[in-house]
This record gives sequence, C-alpha cells and structure tokens, in this order.
Amino acid sequence: MKFTKMHGTGNDYVYVNLFEETLENQAGVAVKISDRHFGIGSDGLICIAPSEVADCRMIMYNADGSEGAMCGNGIRCVAKYVYEHGIAVKDTLAIETKSGVKRLELTVQDGEVTYVKVNMGQAVLKPADIPVNAGGEDFIARPVTVAGKEYLATCVSMGNPHCVVFMNNIGKLDLEKTGPAFECHALFPDRINTEFVEVIDRRTIAMRVWERGSGETISCGTGTCAAMVAAVLNGYCDRGEEIEVRVRGGVLYNTYLENGEVLMKGPATEVFQGEIEV
Repeated sequence: MKFTKMHGTGNDYVYVNLFEETLENQAGVAVKISDRHFGIGSDGLICIAPSEVADCRMIMYNADGSEGAMCGNGIRCVAKYVYEHGIAVKDTLAIETKSGVKRLELTVQDGEVTYVKVNMGQAVLKPADIPVNAGGEDFIARPVTVAGKEYLATCVSMGNPHCVVFMNNIGKLDLEKTGPAFECHALFPDRINTEFVEVIDRRTIAMRVWERGSGETISCGTGTCAAMVAAVLNGYCDRGEEIEVRVRGGVLYNTYLENGEVLMKGPATEVFQGEIEV
C-alpha cells in the first residue's frame, strides 16, 4: 500500500489515495498502521476516494479502527493532497464526508497549498442531535458529574460530538484519567470528544483535547470549532470575530458566523511518502 503521512497542527494521519489504490479491511489497516511502535504511527487512517457529488470523498478512521464522521485537520490535508497530486487543481474544493459535503478555500503559493479555510457547516446545539442523553434545545453550561467531580459542560456537534469544559491551568490536567471518564460517560451514547479550554482573552483561547478512539491528540480541528462555539455561547468570545485557538500542535483561526455556520482556517503539512505491506 502506498501512503502519504500528513498532519494539520500535529493531528497526524496516514492518507491513502483510493483513486489509485485498492484497500480491503480499512478499519483493520487503520489499527495496524496507527500504532506508533509497530506501525507507521498516526491518529488514524484517511482514505481519499472518488465521489459522485464532490471533488473527492474523505473516509476517516480513528486509531482504534472506529469510523469517524468528520475531521477538521484531516480534511485540510485532503484538500492539500487533492490539489498537489492533480486530482482537482482548484482554489475552491468540495469534499464529501459522512457529515456532508464541505467547501474549502485554498491558499496556494508556488504550487504548494499553505493554508486551507473550511466551511464546517452548522454548529449543532440540540442535545438529541449531538447526541447527548438530555432534553432541551441546547446543552450550555450544564452541570455534569464525571468521576465524582462536577463540571459545567457545553455540548456541540460539528459533524461529530464534542463536550467543552472551561477551566484554568489546563496544562496541569491529568487528561489520561479525566479524558476516558468523559468519553465513556452514560450521558454520551456515541461516546464523546472532550475539550478542556482556557480563555486567554476575547480573541484567544487555548485547549487540550481527548478524542474518542484516539486518546489525547495535540490537535483536533472539529474540537477547536466546538471550543470556539462554546466560548461564544458562554460569553467569553464574540460571534463573527476570528478567534485564535491554540492547541499543543499549533494555532487555528475559527469564526462562528451569525447564520450558525463555522469557518476554520489552518495549515496542512505533508511529512513523507512511503509504501507498507498491509
């Protein structure tokens, strides 16, 4: 199997071009190649496949083999690959995902894609649609008890479910203990991605993320969107303003538009190409 290793602010995936490759048992391959000791090492596998409704289709698997609906860092790398490998050489791309077709704007310098802006679509706030086992029209700053401790949680779906918690000193958080307790909490029927967010100022937030199926990652694109939306909903940041979201792997720039849609802008980087027996 020929592959390309890429990352978006350190959120790294192995990419396989299904325009040229045939790949059986994709979930099993994801587990094998994601292992950082015995495989290539990654947060998962992303397949770039033909689409009947867009320039290409993104098929995404987490490191444990579970299929994800959307990955914000991953889709930026798909856009870079599609442009630079001649699949669709356009400044504006449409990419099909399990959470719908996403529109992307590419910044290109000397034939290389340096930044990608993604319209991530509507931020979903209704608990039943996230999903969260709770009633009401939204889940904003509600108390949740996890592993014996109470948190104020805000839940958002960006095509995948997120729970956002605001706190100070996120660097001291024992995420290996706290993350799994959130991920597998009975409140979240499909498990949950959890962002622990520290507000720096009205234009800047920082976060750490525990991704369902992958553990702590140094970046999560949809997670930065959910965190930014939650910051606006909780009054920490302003709607319509571009918010700098700092993750361990770098910086993304996100905006919560008045119409409920979310824009995410960030880099995409190719690390290396290779071939492996699967």
